[in-house]
Amino acid sequence: MKDIINFGLVGCGRISKNHIDAISKLQDRARLVAVCDIDPVRAQTTGESHSVDYYTSLDDMLARSDLDVVSICTPSGLHPAHGIAAARKKLHVITEKPMATSLKKADELISACDENGVQLFVVKQNRLNPTLQLVKRAITKGRFGQIYMVIVNVLWSRPQSYYDQAKWRGTWELDGGAFMNQASHYIDMIEWLIGPAESVCAYTGTLARSIEAEDTGSACIRFRNGAMGSVNVTMLTYPKNFEGSLTIIGDSGTVRVGGIAVNRIEHWEFRDYDDDDKLVEMSAYDPPNVYGYGHTGYYKNVLDALRGISEPDINGREGRKSLELILAIYKSAREGRSISLPLE
Repeated sequence: MKDIINFGLVGCGRISKNHIDAISKLQDRARLVAVCDIDPVRAQTTGESHSVDYYTSLDDMLARSDLDVVSICTPSGLHPAHGIAAARKKLHVITEKPMATSLKKADELISACDENGVQLFVVKQNRLNPTLQLVKRAITKGRFGQIYMVIVNVLWSRPQSYYDQAKWRGTWELDGGAFMNQASHYIDMIEWLIGPAESVCAYTGTLARSIEAEDTGSACIRFRNGAMGSVNVTMLTYPKNFEGSLTIIGDSGTVRVGGIAVNRIEHWEFRDYDDDDKLVEMSAYDPPNVYGYGHTGYYKNVLDALRGISEPDINGREGRKSLELILAIYKSAREGRSISLPLE
């Protein structure tokens, strides 16, 4: 792989700024050369503000000869089609969460990347939060002992005006609801830390927003290791985002990570001392928004993986795990029964 890796980006909406910022912070190894959006004004504004070429056609951008990687920031339901188009051009693929809105489409994307010999990266930047890195290490070291219960709360606010900004928001085909979109990273977090899941039972509802999918829901999860978990999600919190938290209870440790985006360890207590205990206060940070700062670290891993220096943190098969759990949650809510995993 050459010294400077060239990126193209498709989808110039709100999350694209995190990708562009991450690439700009890694200028010694990465360069953004082109952006694409079906909205010509947004494409032009983004392209000109970052001094790169801009397109309104993905095919036109993919026809360039200097691209190495395509970052996909379009609506969730379009991720597979855009990723497959890039893979067929022998370009590596970075896709925002979730990688698809169905397992069939996710598998098609994974297969396309395999068949064309390119790597697929699924963005799960919250795993890189210093707070969650400490929790992961504590689990790996066995500090919790037997884990009994895990509680995740995503109590955020998305007014109707948010959904009205784009017709695809809140639709089943292109977006999904609170679990698939806003809580996707939290489902990944609980699967990464505690999973895999054995079964799930869930309720969802569209209580206040005028959208197809849910704005609120609760899921109970039984994990294969015997732990029980609950995930509570709503986009109806008044008057703004309130909490994104994780609580883990084990026979020799209890931890709560809170803040608006698991950005602050609020309780950290274990039976036995470990030097990581000294890092708890330093792990806290104040993110500018619920996305945090993880995209830069994520792109560092992508660049290292493309050079063969390290393995990808989250490849297509790893990204598929949380999608399957989300789809099991939806299936349970729809059918009114407990759903076993893996899904058929």
